[in-house]
Amino acid sequence: MLALAFALLSPLALLPCHGQTPQDSDAKTADQPPPDRAPPNSPPQPPPVPAHLDIYGFAMLDNGYNGGQIDPNWFDVMRPTKLPAFKDEFGQNGVWFAGVRQSRLGFRAYIPTAEHPIKVVVDFDFFGVGVDAGQTTIRLRHAYGEYGKFLAGQTESTFMDLDVFPNILDYWGPNGMVFFRNVQLRWTPWSTKYSNAMFSVERPGASSDGGIYADRIELQNIRPRFRYPDVAGHVRLGNKRGHIQLAGIVRDIKWDDLLPNDPFNLDGGVVGWGVHVSSNINLNKDVVRLSAVYGNGIENYMNDAPLDVGVVNNLSNHVTPVRGTALPVLGIVSFLDHVWSDKFTSSIGYSMVKITNSDGQLPSDFKRGQYGIANLLYNPVKPVLMGGEFQWGRRSNFSDGYRYNDYKIQVSFKYSFSFTLERH
Repeated sequence: MLALAFALLSPLALLPCHGQTPQDSDAKTADQPPPDRAPPNSPPQPPPVPAHLDIYGFAMLDNGYNGGQIDPNWFDVMRPTKLPAFKDEFGQNGVWFAGVRQSRLGFRAYIPTAEHPIKVVVDFDFFGVGVDAGQTTIRLRHAYGEYGKFLAGQTESTFMDLDVFPNILDYWGPNGMVFFRNVQLRWTPWSTKYSNAMFSVERPGASSDGGIYADRIELQNIRPRFRYPDVAGHVRLGNKRGHIQLAGIVRDIKWDDLLPNDPFNLDGGVVGWGVHVSSNINLNKDVVRLSAVYGNGIENYMNDAPLDVGVVNNLSNHVTPVRGTALPVLGIVSFLDHVWSDKFTSSIGYSMVKITNSDGQLPSDFKRGQYGIANLLYNPVKPVLMGGEFQWGRRSNFSDGYRYNDYKIQVSFKYSFSFTLERH
């Protein structure tokens, strides 16, 4: 599918790069009009956009039947990493689920200035994660401001491509997709209607565990340390037929051994990196959404992947008998969004994440997750969406041979709203 994307979009590389029109020079030439008058017969200029505040959101019910089992904290999504790692880990198969955690409320402000408008976005949903996993509680999605070429705050990482996300009901989405909203400072030196280049420094973070040595006190006293921000960037080339985006990231991950007076020194660190290629292809009323990502120690940026750093045996070294390694990860996404009519749409596709495990990990640790979806959605009127979706997920363990398949039917109802308050 990625080959098809490059074949269809290869003419993009031949497009000229048209940036923003440069500011007029202070020097005046004979054919320039006076600065206080428009040229004769010039088209009327649109009125300036006033300051305004958009308030938007939706209420959404997700319910359905899970023919298998999943971690109860993730009852209303399909996440292969949260499927059981051994038989009946979460009880017997078969459970009805219902929740409103996708519901959302947001605010978008637009403030004109003499140079560039200021844009500010703050929105949240009710999908608890972390210590609030499984709860219906406020979860911040975006909180950022934008002025000219600079953005500061929390929004989608520059390493990801949000346009890869398909038109589905499942909240979490394709597991092989790069998807991470991160705190960042972003610079956009070049931008047109369909193309752009962006670079960012982003908040670092990573996860790990001790694998087969997790119960050792020496590993329980290891603490992570992040000396530098993650550095990410992408270049997107596009037109009305779609786009191709190439992104990259580099990150520094350190850890310190805080246990005093022991014979071991387990200090260490790795450099994480990743390359991400993504595309949308517009085919009449259909959209093909594709992406492929590969890297080491970038699981933190994946939509559904476990550890960034795994344990490697180093038993010949009596001072450092184990060390950490950045785990390689491969993720792919291939989806088709189809429009049947002005009221009916469908999406179908597949996604996968594969981890190259280290020899110090547990046999039951996650190795591969697969994800598939097919749906039929109905919009009786624009603010109302309802539909049904079949979801499939599979988890495969590292080395004990255990695999688990889960099947779900989800039915959702979504009621959207938006309105604008203007300052006159």
